[in-house]
Amino acid sequence: MTVHEALEAPLRRFEEALSELVQSDVLFIRLIHQDLVTAGGKRIRPRLVFLASRALGGAPFELELALAVELLHSATLLHDDLIDDAETRRGREAAFRKYGNAVSVLSGDFLLSRLLHVIAKTGRMELVERFAEVAKTLSEGEVLQFQVAALEDYSLENYERIITAKTAVLMALATEGPALLLGAESGVREALYRYGLLYGQAFQMRDDYLDLMGTPEVLGKPVGGDLREGKATLIPLLLMERYPEVREVLRRRAREAGDLERVRALARESGAAEEAVRRIRERAEAAAQALEALPPSPFREALRELALKEAERVR
Repeated sequence: MTVHEALEAPLRRFEEALSELVQSDVLFIRLIHQDLVTAGGKRIRPRLVFLASRALGGAPFELELALAVELLHSATLLHDDLIDDAETRRGREAAFRKYGNAVSVLSGDFLLSRLLHVIAKTGRMELVERFAEVAKTLSEGEVLQFQVAALEDYSLENYERIITAKTAVLMALATEGPALLLGAESGVREALYRYGLLYGQAFQMRDDYLDLMGTPEVLGKPVGGDLREGKATLIPLLLMERYPEVREVLRRRAREAGDLERVRALARESGAAEEAVRRIRERAEAAAQALEALPPSPFREALRELALKEAERVR
């Protein structure tokens, strides 16, 4: 049986359980969750849970862990889209634009209540504590990103803090969680945490790269959203060292004609785009290396390949 075949059944159970969990008698909540939660998506985080679990021989409550991780991710998306004034999410109109700010925020809170329900089933207080810590860090990461843009406090150090807090810590919870549930030895647990953290950083760096250098046709959304929100991601930060005009583009939120095209051109001509890809690949390779502490298996190899693909991902 291939890894793909081995994951078919748990991923199918995941989708069924998720759909059941987010049912509500309130129409707007039901509609939002149909758009966001049950409309699919990459399901990267649940996949990480199932792969890490099977790399360790199978963890108890893996389904509950996968559900909780995805519920936390989905709740943050509802809140983040409102903060970022996003137009779309997964190719559809953002929830707050269709139903209003209050409904969107409270629907995110509804998802958090479902998360608590699922985590309680595991009976593992340490897991509850880990989710609480990650939820706190996710909130801090989003506020920090907003703060950096508002104060124009652009730096590679702040960028590292943001991508770690807003993305990587949840990936790390997805991969460390099965080891926690199994009571695995500290070396294995630390290896899976390190893998998830490094992979999550590479994943966010690639997302940021594609937001600037990708194509709308492939991404399914306009490019340049981060520039228009005043967010200094990796490529603009690399460019600022040589081109002060990039800071001005961020300051005015890329509102002038040609701003986006100019930054994209500078990224290609200066080698900043190429440097960004090199750094993504370096982070992905470090994630793959962390897995050496795990016993060899097709599932360990699948985790490794998932990380290494980040340097080439196109959407």
